[in-house]
Amino acid sequence: MPPARPLPPTEFPLTESPPTESPLTESLRRWSTERGAQRAFTFVDFPTPDSPGRHRSLTWKRLDQQARTIAWRLRADVGPGERAALMLPQGLGYVAAFLGCLYAGVIAVPLFSPDLPGHAGRLAAVLDDCEPSCILTDTPTAPAIAAFAAEHGIPHLPVVRIDRPAGAGPLTDALPDPDRPLPVPELDDIAYLQYTSGSTRVPAGVMISHGNVVANARQAVVAFGVTAEGSTSVGWLPLFHDMGLVLSIAAPVLAGMSSVLMDPVSFLERPVRWLRLLGAYPGTISAAPNFAYDYCATRIDEEQAATLRLDRVRVMINGSEPVRQGTIERFQRAFDRTGLPPEAHCPSYGLAEATVFVTTEPPADLPRTLVCDREALAAGHIRPCADDDALATVLVGCGTPVGQELRITDPVTGLVLPEDRIGEIRLRGPNIGLGYWKRTGRSQASFASRIPGERGDWLRTGDLGALHEGRLQVTGRLKDLLIVDGRNHYPQDLEETVQSSLDCVRRDRLALFTVTGDGRPDEVVAVAEHARDLDVTAELCAAAERAARARISARHGVRLARLLLVPPGAVPRTSSGKVSRSACRERYLAGEYEREAAAGE
Repeated sequence: MPPARPLPPTEFPLTESPPTESPLTESLRRWSTERGAQRAFTFVDFPTPDSPGRHRSLTWKRLDQQARTIAWRLRADVGPGERAALMLPQGLGYVAAFLGCLYAGVIAVPLFSPDLPGHAGRLAAVLDDCEPSCILTDTPTAPAIAAFAAEHGIPHLPVVRIDRPAGAGPLTDALPDPDRPLPVPELDDIAYLQYTSGSTRVPAGVMISHGNVVANARQAVVAFGVTAEGSTSVGWLPLFHDMGLVLSIAAPVLAGMSSVLMDPVSFLERPVRWLRLLGAYPGTISAAPNFAYDYCATRIDEEQAATLRLDRVRVMINGSEPVRQGTIERFQRAFDRTGLPPEAHCPSYGLAEATVFVTTEPPADLPRTLVCDREALAAGHIRPCADDDALATVLVGCGTPVGQELRITDPVTGLVLPEDRIGEIRLRGPNIGLGYWKRTGRSQASFASRIPGERGDWLRTGDLGALHEGRLQVTGRLKDLLIVDGRNHYPQDLEETVQSSLDCVRRDRLALFTVTGDGRPDEVVAVAEHARDLDVTAELCAAAERAARARISARHGVRLARLLLVPPGAVPRTSSGKVSRSACRERYLAGEYEREAAAGE
């Protein structure tokens, strides 16, 4: 079979010749000079449940001054190339601290404050791995950090409180004028460590260079048609998350567009707050995982929806987890009367190892779906079929790459596969990170793979997908792939079957995986959170398991060995909000769910 047609490096040309890039701090310096009095970043908090939101803003000049002040404080005691851990709440201080690290030539480690529930172990592991020279925080958070360090036996680290004035310590009192020029970092220098959200091993820090983050920010700016005057980034994603960091900080600084932030907790408490902000600014661009769109469609009632105006929304990126056709349709139906343009939905694909952004459907196009044969998909092929075919399943296309190259390869041989063949996604481009911090062997295997007949190093993503008519169809993760009776199955497909069959299961709060018995074939197990305020009886559990088993058998030809209903919050999630199947499997195998159930009786 002929090889697949290689995708062009970009379908959205930047200029006739690519621009000569400079570090992000040079863009900040430029906007401080050219647009100093204009609003750069705004943080909106909600002090009461019914609050319309309290807005606090920084101009470009003020942001630049704050970042430089932090940079000089860091340079007094932290050397270039040393690490500074950002343990701050979401807000303007986080933005200034991150940019201050870039100015200082200090490697930023975007993290979170110790009060993020369920992630204390991960936070301690990351601090141990990156060995920071200091912690950047604010005065209200500092006591929690001290208590956290004592509880986890973390050696003493200087704590730099960014909201304390110069001369107040804890570092040196003698600080230069913040307007004094700072050295310009090299594009090849490490700008920050983006820690992956894995839960079953020590998290790995992807080394992102100054050149990587600028390249990826520019790719996003070009793909989504960002302009300084006509676009506004609005986001609630955590700034320690790759998508939040690039879309809410890096891209706005590069393009000179304003950025509006809110806290993730504020979104979860009342998702209508996010949509109100989207309607309050011109040319809004935002991003969220698939579950957030479902969450809005189910939690925002008609009365709240009637108050929304979404006609100024330009881009709603759907990424970070599998994009579902049903979610896009539910969201559009729920808010169609608000003026939301259907083409604003932009299914996308990305990963931390590529800084974040890889492919997208352009905002001028409607999302593209592909109806294909489920049996062929399990065999590694995409075969389009009719909507009413008994074996039909739907994939949502994730578009084309921007400013980078993509190949689909055989996971074993590395050979490029033809169109409509499922294989591992590999990437090459200026946004691909430098490797994993302190993990030379793993970096070599992932970031320096070779493709027979192709030049240079390629990133092995570990993700599975195919090209169909030149566009990327993402089908799943290699490590999550279920192999039952010699056939491949994607866990997200079986999970969707379970949650669409059972009203007692919370949407996007379940994990499906295989376990191996003593000499027995692999068994398929599902762990699902039950709905809140539900009277969970043995009869209900048995009926739910029978219904799920029958549905999965009929639709996928797979026998479900067990469905375990667990309380809300019991299915582990990563720090970015995604369900962690591997961590859920570990808890199941360790008998934790059984012990918790017995304790609750």
